[in-house]
Amino acid sequence: MSSRWIGRYASSLRLLVLSLLPPRRPTPTPGVAYLFGNMLSAFARHAATGARQAAATPRAMSVAGTPGLMSVTGMRFKSRVAVAEEAKPDTPLRPLEETETYDLPAFKTHRMDLGGLPTSTTASGAQLQEYFESMYRMRRMETKADELYMTGHVRGFCHLYNGQEAVAVGVEAAVSYEDYLITAYRNHCQQLARGDTVEAVLSELTGRVTGCSGGKGGSMHLYKPENRYFGGNGIVGAQGPLGTGLAFAAKYQGTKNVAISMFGDGAANQGQIFEALNMAQLWRLPIMFMCENNRYGMGTSTARAAASGDFYTRGDYAAGLYIDGMNVLAVREGIAYAAERCRSGEGPVYVEVDTYRYKGHSISDQGTGYRTTDEVQSMKASRDPIDQVKTMLVDGGWATLQSLKGVERSLRKEVDAAVKFATEAPQPPPEHLWKDVLSPSASGESVVRGTLVTKGGKVGTPL
Repeated sequence: MSSRWIGRYASSLRLLVLSLLPPRRPTPTPGVAYLFGNMLSAFARHAATGARQAAATPRAMSVAGTPGLMSVTGMRFKSRVAVAEEAKPDTPLRPLEETETYDLPAFKTHRMDLGGLPTSTTASGAQLQEYFESMYRMRRMETKADELYMTGHVRGFCHLYNGQEAVAVGVEAAVSYEDYLITAYRNHCQQLARGDTVEAVLSELTGRVTGCSGGKGGSMHLYKPENRYFGGNGIVGAQGPLGTGLAFAAKYQGTKNVAISMFGDGAANQGQIFEALNMAQLWRLPIMFMCENNRYGMGTSTARAAASGDFYTRGDYAAGLYIDGMNVLAVREGIAYAAERCRSGEGPVYVEVDTYRYKGHSISDQGTGYRTTDEVQSMKASRDPIDQVKTMLVDGGWATLQSLKGVERSLRKEVDAAVKFATEAPQPPPEHLWKDVLSPSASGESVVRGTLVTKGGKVGTPL
């Protein structure tokens, strides 16, 4: 039955109810019939509005309760995943090793040949399944980190990565653990992408000895040096010079490894970024300066803070590359291209990945004072990185919506178990207060930056 006829029936039923009512009551308290009539009136207005919207936007409406139903700016429609699911009747699933070709969103370049970048790429069902699971695990971990913070289990600052997962996953799909990675304080998902576990990340956030930094670093200081991940840095823009140093080491040692230094659009205006880029260009260092442009530096939009919003051109004399950071395949292909350019000795590349964070700058920021809820919901509906890969899997015949729900349930259980572990593990013992502060010399004496802590005193002298 169409919304137009539902509206007419509701209006007629309301008139029938009102005709049976006695004259106006002396008491201001409405009776049940009056309330029922008002409810029907509201329903009639809603149905009439729905009919007008359906006429203006053919087939844009959907029945409530349909799987994949979404709402943006007051309109309700099905997600791409639900549409893809309906388009595929019950058929046997394709083998995951089979591949499909996908068009890529357009790249943009600065002082670099655009013709060398691909316009399409292939991906297997197994690759897409891996990307989906990695991104969903990241988002679920961040959701639980949010909950742990709100319940007092996480102290200090905490910056979440919801919405930006395609960047972390796409980067790791393009490089290896032999390449260097360093980022800012929004770093939980990079730690996970570099081979760590949800338990180790959440344990660090809750200050437990089982954390990846022994429970002493917290949210902003996660490290995995064995996989050449150098954190998590709390000083805005500090990873620019540090990443340049990593690239210098790679060139000095004669390796073909590259360094990736990630920072936000807010840090892109820092002087140290430009100083480091200048040195990298002079010495042709193999580094990508990667600006994760999530549209807001804290609560200030790039339109208000950046004289030029084309961050990939900020290098001026250095090559630049723009990538759609919400598409994991685009990130994979763009970073692979830039990495190869760096390895060949052509110098640094200033990469801008156009992404979006769903949460506020940190958990203390609700993220609503400087943007509308409709803006966030519209971005989720149109560009969500997880939704895009789910659509590829379903539309490609490798999965169904129901099978992916089973994967999501399994990942939720995995993260829930990690939360339990992170809240029950022991805190660092008191003796760990002095651990990692001093390093032993060849003679066994404690040294700081190569100098004996006894300041040149006789070896063996107690502290």
